[in-house]
Amino acid sequence: MTIPLQFSHEVTKARAQKTPIVALESTIITHGMPYPQNVETAHRVQEMVRKNGATPATIAVLDGNLHIGLSDAQLEQLAKAKDVAKLSRADFAACLASGGTGATTVAATMIAAHLAGISVFATGGIGGVHRGAELDFDISADLHELAKTPVTVVAAGPKAILDVPKTLEVLETLGVSVITFKQNDIPSFWSRHSGLQSPLRMDCAGEIARAQILRMEMGLAGGQLVNNPIPKQAEIPQSELAPIIAQALNEAREQGIIAKSVTPFLLGRIFELTNGASLRSNIALVLNNARLAAEIACEFGKQA
Repeated sequence: MTIPLQFSHEVTKARAQKTPIVALESTIITHGMPYPQNVETAHRVQEMVRKNGATPATIAVLDGNLHIGLSDAQLEQLAKAKDVAKLSRADFAACLASGGTGATTVAATMIAAHLAGISVFATGGIGGVHRGAELDFDISADLHELAKTPVTVVAAGPKAILDVPKTLEVLETLGVSVITFKQNDIPSFWSRHSGLQSPLRMDCAGEIARAQILRMEMGLAGGQLVNNPIPKQAEIPQSELAPIIAQALNEAREQGIIAKSVTPFLLGRIFELTNGASLRSNIALVLNNARLAAEIACEFGKQA
């Protein structure tokens, strides 16, 4: 039995020519933004990757096939689809086996990227340790995937709805390289600063690529988390967001929302409570991450 992998025409060409490729997740399309902003953003992110010298490969499962790169028609189909599964390591293979359709989280996208030989992946923010995890043990599989799978993930930091200090502690315990690009403290998704010191700082894409190459040559498992601060003009200050996040978290608890439903609910409520400002910031940070990921992918191509 073989994995039902399907490469888009654009990705197939890039693989044949051995040119840089950047993986992109699909939960941002199905669970992160409303239609039509989701498909519009997907096209803009792909174009940002192309503009910076790499080929975009948006990853999703459609009718039991793992697609590495989506056509415009497939992007539109996914953007409009209802009740799409949110896939992580635990249910990824089951979705393929049952002929299902699913969008890939950070963990699932890392797995798919590695299967396809892609070393760099751009996303919005990673999952992590949820607030109150000491009571319900709600910890994203993204953290363990970063410790297992050799893919460099470019994000705007852990999502601000998480317990960021605990998330960083878990990443340290798991041996994940946590790098912040061009600043000393960890960004906080919609905000440039969290007040938390970054374990590592790097100021150029070439150094980031070299670190992952050396990690693999040393036989060290796992990838890197590259925290790329949101552009200054697009950020929402942490002081403005804190009470809004607290309100959304309280509402989630009161309504009994748990597990995979928590993040989409919180992002939706924060969008409403910020009158759409969080979505505008989200789009800006994803584009910024796509740009840096493409630069790192190009450096992988030069150094490999």
